[in-house]
Amino acid sequence: MPPDNHVHTEWSWDAVHGAMEATCRRAARLRLPSVAFTEHADLTPWVVRAEDPMSDVLRRWLRPDGRIAPRELDVEGYLDCVRRCRERYPGLRILSGVELSEPHWHPERTAALLAGGRFERVLGSVHSVGGRDEPRLVDHAMRARSPADVLRDYLAEARRMAASDAPFAVLAHIDYPVRHWPASGRPFRPADFADEFREVLTALAASGRALEINTRVPLAPELVRWWADAGGDAVSFGSDAHRPRDLAKRFAEAAETAMGCGFRPGDDPTDLWSRPREPDQV
Repeated sequence: MPPDNHVHTEWSWDAVHGAMEATCRRAARLRLPSVAFTEHADLTPWVVRAEDPMSDVLRRWLRPDGRIAPRELDVEGYLDCVRRCRERYPGLRILSGVELSEPHWHPERTAALLAGGRFERVLGSVHSVGGRDEPRLVDHAMRARSPADVLRDYLAEARRMAASDAPFAVLAHIDYPVRHWPASGRPFRPADFADEFREVLTALAASGRALEINTRVPLAPELVRWWADAGGDAVSFGSDAHRPRDLAKRFAEAAETAMGCGFRPGDDPTDLWSRPREPDQV
């Protein structure tokens, strides 16, 4: 089993069923080599409209100006919880982490959050479309526009983030809009967006970062092959679990896909998986 490098607990604003200690207990039962608690740091306040569906979780963070601005991550409380879990589960490698939303839009806040180097796994995510002036949640945008247009806008922003100097090491959920793809109409096919996906992957490979194989919705094998074609060196596995029972979900299939594209675990089982280099590449 690969390490799970994308997990949320009660320290993420939207993980209402998250529980760090219970997740560690499950990780130990699954014999995972490590688990990284990459809690949300959603730095972008999202614009909402009257017709947008609002869950109780979202409504809690609705500001008077009509934007959703979740609470900031309580870094000290979170790190103290990590420390307690490490003491309780000494046989499990527990990594600290954070998932940054649109860090290229927020360089100063991102730098302040990461100051001190207290996070061992730093993910970069895009959760918005519409640009930094009118950012909309992807699922809200899907209700007002065609899913194909939303996905293309999302990938354009992911490419800009990958090409930026934002301080993250792994691009999370490159296929995030697929989670919200409508059941009616034309189904999602990676080949329809091959050029856009490849542009993101090329920029990501040039940056030296890793691609996440996110298993919340199984990542299409084509995308992992395109990542290898683009020269990508490493993959990270992430369940994006928001509750303990979803930890490492579908990891066996994800590992098989990665191995089929040439990625292998390293000598340290907690490392990202990489592609062995040919002798003339070393």
